[in-house]
Amino acid sequence: MYLLCLLIAETQATWPILCKKVPRRIYRLATAVICMVYIQFYPSILRTGEIDLMNFSFETVTSDSYSNSGVDTTLLTKARCARLLIVDDELAHRNVLAVMVEQAGMSCKTVPSAIEALSLLQRAPIDAVIADLNMPGISGLGLLREVRRHYPHLVFLMATGLDDVRIGVQAMQQGADDYLIKPLQIDVLMLGLQRAFHKRWLEQEVDNYRQSLEKMVCKRTVELQNALGQVERSYADTLDALGAAIDLRDGQTAGHSRRVALFAIKLLNEMHGTPEQLKCLAMGAWLHDIGKLAIPDAILLKPGALTEEERKIMQDHVRIGYNLVGRIPFLADAAEIILAHHERWDGSGYPRGLKGAEIPLTARIFAVADTVDAMTSDRPYRSALPYQDARYEIERKAGIHFDSQVAGVFLNLPNKTWEAVREQNSAIHLSAAFAGISLEKSGDSV
Repeated sequence: MYLLCLLIAETQATWPILCKKVPRRIYRLATAVICMVYIQFYPSILRTGEIDLMNFSFETVTSDSYSNSGVDTTLLTKARCARLLIVDDELAHRNVLAVMVEQAGMSCKTVPSAIEALSLLQRAPIDAVIADLNMPGISGLGLLREVRRHYPHLVFLMATGLDDVRIGVQAMQQGADDYLIKPLQIDVLMLGLQRAFHKRWLEQEVDNYRQSLEKMVCKRTVELQNALGQVERSYADTLDALGAAIDLRDGQTAGHSRRVALFAIKLLNEMHGTPEQLKCLAMGAWLHDIGKLAIPDAILLKPGALTEEERKIMQDHVRIGYNLVGRIPFLADAAEIILAHHERWDGSGYPRGLKGAEIPLTARIFAVADTVDAMTSDRPYRSALPYQDARYEIERKAGIHFDSQVAGVFLNLPNKTWEAVREQNSAIHLSAAFAGISLEKSGDSV
């Protein structure tokens, strides 16, 4: 049977020449007679199935020979069903190899050059390429480079008559799955295909594992972010409760903490503060008077002027608040605002007498916001003043009590902006700040 296939292959190769001299019907009859004569006089060759013709040596292969070699049956089945592309510039070699692989149960297509191979790959589904190394035009290595660039998952076997290890190493380095030496044998070819498909299967498994791992990491990241969001919301609820306690303690300044927090957030937004700075400032402003919870009512709620001794007790609320809040890890930065919110630019403030840039930026911003709200809110000893008076006071004390840069930001905004900030729903914006969400949009809306 193999001989007949070889004769047919040779017929395909020589027919264009013979048909010019011999009628097709006579030529077909002669071919059949030759096959019958060969079968009659050389039965031993057919029984062994060994053929050595045109530099190709191969043996008939049975399923038993594969089972004895320990080949994985699944991969072997895949190799047997593979759609092959044979690329060789010698017609006889292409045809013989095509007959050989078709007898092994595989479908194949043949082309004489790398250019035609690349064109066919664009049009037809191919599982594996078997290419000759030495071809005119684009060589086998050139075809290999193009295949790896455009079809990275395609199996590629390099075949050559040169038994040179260096060429094999070069082909493997450039992406060949195996390197076959002519004359080819069907069992070697099948094992090469099996190894190549096994390699591709392993690569696909690794890629699938990587993708699965990435999905798992993304899922865990989302879960972690959700958990952190719940923690942040718990922080916000805690701060809301503390702020409500401060307002209940000092009913005369109810809402002051919310308003001054919003004023400070607006100023920091105008100064392009980071989300972390906004978060810290919002929490510090919201809790700046928490130390007043420890101040006696007789001093805290006194309608008249305080004595010098009472003033010292009142001033101590910043240290009390700092000590209360500073022990809470997520409020450690905000505690600095609580401690420094009565410091003055010229060093005349308390409790540490900090001066200029020694005062944290967030505390300098808070000082302006606190003064604006204090002047524009009702107090037991006076009614609220207009924003124009607060503007005049900030301008007059810039560089003395207040940071000139922060004062300039406040003065650059019209009064209606600050009136709108005062009237907005403060609870929503404070919760956003506690959760670390940028407030740029909410700041711009006013």
